[in-house]
Amino acid sequence: MYKTLLLTILHLIILHTSFSQSLAPSHDLFNSLLKQHVTAEGKVDYKGFIKDSITLNHYLKILSNNPPDSKRWTREERMAYLINAYNAFTVKLIIQHYPIKSIKDIGSSFQIPFVNTPWDIKFIRIGKEIVDLNALEHGMLRKQFDDPRIHMALVCASKSCPILLNEAYDPKRLNAQLDKQAKAFLADPFRNQINTSQARLSMIFKWYGMDFNKGGKSVRTFINTHSSVQLNPQTKISYLDYDWALNE
Repeated sequence: MYKTLLLTILHLIILHTSFSQSLAPSHDLFNSLLKQHVTAEGKVDYKGFIKDSITLNHYLKILSNNPPDSKRWTREERMAYLINAYNAFTVKLIIQHYPIKSIKDIGSSFQIPFVNTPWDIKFIRIGKEIVDLNALEHGMLRKQFDDPRIHMALVCASKSCPILLNEAYDPKRLNAQLDKQAKAFLADPFRNQINTSQARLSMIFKWYGMDFNKGGKSVRTFINTHSSVQLNPQTKISYLDYDWALNE
């Protein structure tokens, strides 16, 4: 009887572990940190994140131990995971080297073969893989999801980036959050200056033009969908200089 009971308990433990691993992790810890250390305007208190680094590291460990599962997770769960992971690991990278003036200062300090930028540093564990920020953005998000709004959600710790949302991305509200970010990004005159005769846009639209110009759509289509100012075919488009200073 004791042996039967032991086997039953072990079976329940295995079932519980398997079930837990199949679920997308909670982003509540990151949500709490963002609310404490990021303003509504997207200014980041990196000193605050340093003080709460134990909590941040715990959240990152949760992400590392629960990689996206395309068979069990919804599309929104996988997208929210990867966006939050990109932003949270970027914060981690900054506070590891703080104080710095720009994220670009980090890459120049590394004497590692083939590592030229902070986005090439392999410091992120996702399951059994060790990857860099480029892998999260280009190898996973852009490759798996055809949604250019992700460029308004990923934050590279710089002033010209979209602002870091002071809440975590939530699978249940992801579409509304991405729409909100796209509209806010386009309406921000520091990052985009748009009127009917001329549009001075973020370099993001030039760097990732291929993501906006597909499926019969274009940068103009994206802007007209998410901006209160509508462009016409004659509207001239140019690009603003990118400010890489830290977003604090």
